[in-house]
Amino acid sequence: MSDILDKIVATKKVEIAQISKKISLENQREIALANNQNTLLQPRGFINSINQKITSGKAGVITEIKKASPSKGILRENFNPAEIARSYEQHSSACLSVLTDMEYFQGCNAYLQEARAACKIPVLRKDFTIDPYQVYEARAIAADAILLIVACLELNQMKELEACAHELGLDVLVEVHNAPELEQALELKTPLLGINNRNLKTFEVTLQTTLSLLSMVPSNKTLVTESGILNRADVQLMRDHQVNAFLVGEAFMRAQDPGAALSELFF
Repeated sequence: MSDILDKIVATKKVEIAQISKKISLENQREIALANNQNTLLQPRGFINSINQKITSGKAGVITEIKKASPSKGILRENFNPAEIARSYEQHSSACLSVLTDMEYFQGCNAYLQEARAACKIPVLRKDFTIDPYQVYEARAIAADAILLIVACLELNQMKELEACAHELGLDVLVEVHNAPELEQALELKTPLLGINNRNLKTFEVTLQTTLSLLSMVPSNKTLVTESGILNRADVQLMRDHQVNAFLVGEAFMRAQDPGAALSELFF
């Protein structure tokens, strides 16, 4: 695990300890279950939305809403999650990914809630999920899916978090960076598998990461390539290799109109 990931996980543990004193696990669970009964807040089917796009012949694009990153700093000064969400939806985004980490990405739970309320497409809570408390919290803020990063979790932890998510109707995107992580990810039930092209130790990005792992991915998985999709040639390279789902963030966050940038890159 990289140093930055170690720091983030340590921060998460502190944050969970603090917030659970204000809102108990049982309270989060009650809110989560209540949301599942609310027509407006019920899970929207994250994986299904991606697969519908792919089945129709389009790319299934998860478009990211994030204000900043540890390596690049502020990505978007004029940051309006609801406005960005509407723009993405108008330009055929399959799903949203909203950063809720405060310390390192200047995100917050309210950003996810604002984005989801402004559109009808499913939303992934993009955070560093290490504890069941965060899974209940994700559904309590009306997220439709969570992210599990193999690099910061043991296999038994991932299985526990996945089971908790599925119990609440949340979809799971499991993210890997290399072959050993991929082998672990394939032990999970989720059909949604993300390959992050960014090396966590060097922060270098190469699309070869996805291509080199393709032979290990079973046909029953929906594969999402993450990071490094910068131009139409990158998109075509992936689609030529039957990779039809993408997670793209920074490229759109720097654009004046994120949705228009999505259309230019994919459609």
